[in-house]
Amino acid sequence: MLTLSKGIGIEGTFEKNPANFVVKEIAKNGTVLQQGMMYSAGELELAENPDGKFVVFVLQKSNWNTIQALETVSRRAGHGIRAIGYAGIKDRRALTVQIASIFGASPEGIMGMRIKDISINGAWLSGIGVEQGSLLGNAFDVTISTNNSDAKEKADSIYAELNGLIPNYFDRQRFGSRLNNAAIGLHIMKGDFRSAVMEFLTSCKNETNSSAIEARKRLDEEHDFANAMGYFPGYLKYERRLIAHLAKYPDNFANAIRKLPRGISIMFVNAVEDVIFNAVVEERVMNGDTGANAGLACRENFYGFPDMESMVLHADDAVQGKRLFAIGNLIGYESNDEEISESEREVMERLGITKDSFKIAGMPELSMRGSRRPLFVPVKDFSAANASSSIRISFSLPTGAYATIVLNELMKTDRLGVGELMPDLKAGEQ
Repeated sequence: MLTLSKGIGIEGTFEKNPANFVVKEIAKNGTVLQQGMMYSAGELELAENPDGKFVVFVLQKSNWNTIQALETVSRRAGHGIRAIGYAGIKDRRALTVQIASIFGASPEGIMGMRIKDISINGAWLSGIGVEQGSLLGNAFDVTISTNNSDAKEKADSIYAELNGLIPNYFDRQRFGSRLNNAAIGLHIMKGDFRSAVMEFLTSCKNETNSSAIEARKRLDEEHDFANAMGYFPGYLKYERRLIAHLAKYPDNFANAIRKLPRGISIMFVNAVEDVIFNAVVEERVMNGDTGANAGLACRENFYGFPDMESMVLHADDAVQGKRLFAIGNLIGYESNDEEISESEREVMERLGITKDSFKIAGMPELSMRGSRRPLFVPVKDFSAANASSSIRISFSLPTGAYATIVLNELMKTDRLGVGELMPDLKAGEQ
């Protein structure tokens, strides 16, 4: 992605795994959850209620993603996945510490669990569970392998050039491994469910597995869903789920999409929001415009992160001494017309959509109301330290921001631009 910094990046490699990628949630009171430390409700300034029905606990894990880890904890406690709560989803290929909750368990039962690569670092009863977004942000410790003796100097120089800000891009993972989530979402928004399904099943762009490429091409040529069940690779379980439905109901494409978990199908429409947002950020990066001089903005909170509850319309509304952050829209059908920027309108026009396109008549469960997101976010608590054949980078980001965007500024490794997504979307429109 287009970087804000122009300095020469660190030459090295980064492999995301628990040894190289530590993620620690920053609780609402500013406490950074440290690995191996025990916590109480009082230390985190969270409500404790001996008569509460929820157990709030600190989860430390590695080699698990958040949902899988909490589902296992819940199952051990005799409950299903609906009993769990969490503030944010953390990567499987990381060592992470975060706050979570479960309904209808006991602190003693949760603390007594023994699960490989999972530890519980404190648990207590509460009258309320943990909800998504109920954190300030995340602190990261990242190890980059490098033999360059000047790696620390380069990292410090780039951070100084950034002036404490990074573009708040959505990372490439939001667009799918084949980078076609937004193309699928655009078809859905236009009511062309057949094209959406066929894009999901048959697109080979950025596909790397030879057996998958062969299967996708064959289905694209034959359009025989019943026959495809015999040759589509077993690991493509979601594709096979759609194909099995279409083998019985060949023209029922909307309901084929409904065979996907909603968390996946809604990401297709989210990706359209995201590509609009990224295009606006990229334009600002090209122009060197990181300020909040006009339009939507928000003030900083006590930690120095954007406070989305303190929205202002103009820089003149700033409180003296409080930093302002420029805000962009995640467009939805309820987005305020007066607050949609000219840049956002231009991108939507290129995609052939309006804000009303996010109200999807044929699949209302995928409709997007719209929300807001900072265009640039602060990088706090930054430090760099050389080690043997590596450099250790530490920093903190507000919730929703990606550590990989910081790494791209430092290493200049991700050249994915919005332009690489837009041609797919235009092709899908035709």
